[in-house]
Amino acid sequence: MRHYLVSLATRSGRMFFTVARVMVPVMLLVELAAHWGLISIMGRAIAPGMALLNLPPEAGLVWISAVFIGIYGGIATLIAVSPLMDLTAGQFNALCVMMLLAHSIPVEQAIVRAAGASFAATTALRLGAALLYGAAIAWGSRASGILSDPVSLAWLQGSDLLENTADGPLAWVQSTLVTMSMILLIIFVLALLLDAMERLGVTRRVTALLAPLLRLSGLDARVAPVTTVGILLGLTYGGALIIEAAQRQQLDARVRFLALAWLSLLHGVIEDTVVMVALGANVWIVLAGRLALTLLIVALLARFTYRDLIPDPQLGSRAV
Repeated sequence: MRHYLVSLATRSGRMFFTVARVMVPVMLLVELAAHWGLISIMGRAIAPGMALLNLPPEAGLVWISAVFIGIYGGIATLIAVSPLMDLTAGQFNALCVMMLLAHSIPVEQAIVRAAGASFAATTALRLGAALLYGAAIAWGSRASGILSDPVSLAWLQGSDLLENTADGPLAWVQSTLVTMSMILLIIFVLALLLDAMERLGVTRRVTALLAPLLRLSGLDARVAPVTTVGILLGLTYGGALIIEAAQRQQLDARVRFLALAWLSLLHGVIEDTVVMVALGANVWIVLAGRLALTLLIVALLARFTYRDLIPDPQLGSRAV
């Protein structure tokens, strides 16, 4: 048991330092930008666009950080700007699902491009889905009154756990240490959960449950297994497996496009969902709703795309 806990702690530590290398610089840059008034300037610039989504301007900064840096970069920005914005539960969930649908675009869509789908098309797919679903959640919450309670994000900065014994840079250091400690705890619990799911066979059962949904969406049975792996573990894994499957089975461009559309919209579902739920997101919105949206989009793509209309990036020509 002791060996297992040491091994788990070591694994969690490696994951934490990988995340911390992204989060701490982003948090520092956002803190400096807020101090110099740059956040207010950027907020005013993107306010009209965010108003269309029924979200405050600062939410746009969070999402943009996630789009270019990744989910943890978005979380770092969320932590830094949380004192500047007021969110309802509906708006918070809209922001969370937007980060889940569209994050790490430069890196992840480069993997998708290498696996055989258009960078531009899959990027537009992710951004469009994020904007539409985010707007639907935010406006739907406002119209219905569901999830209309205000959300307190003070705990993200550690303000609920710290006495106001410092100000200025020292206060930022203190709150950052508390925040990163909570992130470390979340990562440890996540690693424990993933390991338990693997040992108990939950991952295999989830894989079996996803297979019919993939086929229902019109996905080719040959790529359903490797797509499922990517959905559960991440786009990097799934993309690599699709590359290998495409070379081995001579998959045409349309088959690869549909599989990679699935992965672009829904991947790393266990880790990413657990992180967002730990922050306070609603699992029905960030998991069940995202799954249903992906199923619908891919089914429509399967219905209205034809083999001779999908460019093949690997061949530099149209697939025939």
